[in-house]
Amino acid sequence: MASILVLNGPNLNLLGTREPGIYGAATLADVEALCQATARSHGHTVTCLQSNHEGALIDALHEAGRAHRAGELIGVVFNAGGYTHTSVALHDAIKGTGVPVVEVHISNVHAREPFRKHSCLSPAAAGIVVGFGVDGYRLAIEGLVARARNA
Repeated sequence: MASILVLNGPNLNLLGTREPGIYGAATLADVEALCQATARSHGHTVTCLQSNHEGALIDALHEAGRAHRAGELIGVVFNAGGYTHTSVALHDAIKGTGVPVVEVHISNVHAREPFRKHSCLSPAAAGIVVGFGVDGYRLAIEGLVARARNA
């Protein structure tokens, strides 16, 4: 049984209270429960990690790359929050590890402020899910499962 890493970046610990008109009422705990249930329904496990610190996210991606090479991990679902638009270091970590990453955004970032339209991560991502609310995490997990099955 391979695992999936669900990685959440800065301010996602505020889900449920941060701009509910944009991000909805679901909390990070709700997102994690959704991810656990989705992975379990496909015979996989999930590890969830949230950090407001870029270096911790990079370290998690490095470890995910090692686990992927060992056949223990099928991929990463990654909502990098604001780092999406600024972090070359996260882009390089994704590229450098070779782990399949699905970039997730709860809101439709393309319908928001101009700075949110650019992603440093998208060119390195295996796929992108945007604008489906927290259900995007479920879609991303299902995408990773299908990708692993077809590999």
